[in-house]
Amino acid sequence: MEREKLKALITLLDDPDENIFHQVREAILKEGYDAIPLLEESWENTELGPEFRSRLEEIVHSIQYENVRSSLKEWINSTEKDLLEGAVIVAKYHYPSIEYAEIEAQIESIKKQIWLEINEYQTAYEKIRIFNKVFFGKIGFRGAGSDYYSPFNSYINLVLESKKGNPLSIAIIYSIVAQRLDMPVYGVNLPNHFIAAYLDTDGILKHFSEDEHHGVLFYINPYSKGTIFDKQEIDSYLENLNRDKELEYYEPCSNTTIINRMITNLIIAYEQEGKTEKADELRELRQLFDLKI
Repeated sequence: MEREKLKALITLLDDPDENIFHQVREAILKEGYDAIPLLEESWENTELGPEFRSRLEEIVHSIQYENVRSSLKEWINSTEKDLLEGAVIVAKYHYPSIEYAEIEAQIESIKKQIWLEINEYQTAYEKIRIFNKVFFGKIGFRGAGSDYYSPFNSYINLVLESKKGNPLSIAIIYSIVAQRLDMPVYGVNLPNHFIAAYLDTDGILKHFSEDEHHGVLFYINPYSKGTIFDKQEIDSYLENLNRDKELEYYEPCSNTTIINRMITNLIIAYEQEGKTEKADELRELRQLFDLKI
């Protein structure tokens, strides 16, 4: 649509006739993201009243929401399902202007700082201890404190900025960076918690123990500054929760499961803040995981 025609349509958003407004709204929505610059320009420059601005803001949000929905749907259907990309898509729900390249650059910066401290001759334990020293000690990542349930602890852009987050968001960044350093570290989806597993890719444990270790050399709790522990602690954790020792609590989960849980965490967080509209929108996004799309 030509700029002047779109501009003329935007001025009609103040029309008191609901039928005209809905027709105008649908026409603008069809323009999608291309309409946003002019919509934002109109919001800044217009002298029209609060109803105009309210309608304009609703249209901008609808366009941005549909973009997130479309991107998430495409991500779910993709074969790669890159974890960082999935986390960025979720963050775009609240921060639509963030760019993947910006987040990627921050991840690479963290990776380089840790890369300078490790080498191929170190054991898995040594590498993780050095990783923890830089990731938590030098860079300063930590678990969220008093605002543990804040939705902002789930958005990867804010977690990278503030260096604090919930167990899931901290573990996501931790595992992404570790994998880029060729460390086989993957997320494990525990009930009410989220940890990481360092996979036994070299089959070391089979030479020392015949016990079932699920292909995991050891477990890591990124939320607790990278504490290293073993299967028995997961056993105890599940017993305290009166939960069965399901296989999924000991082995790495899929990136689809991680992003699904990230959205679930946001739904719970917004519900606790009384922001039901946001919670409902996120439920619609979560439904995409259940559809055959």
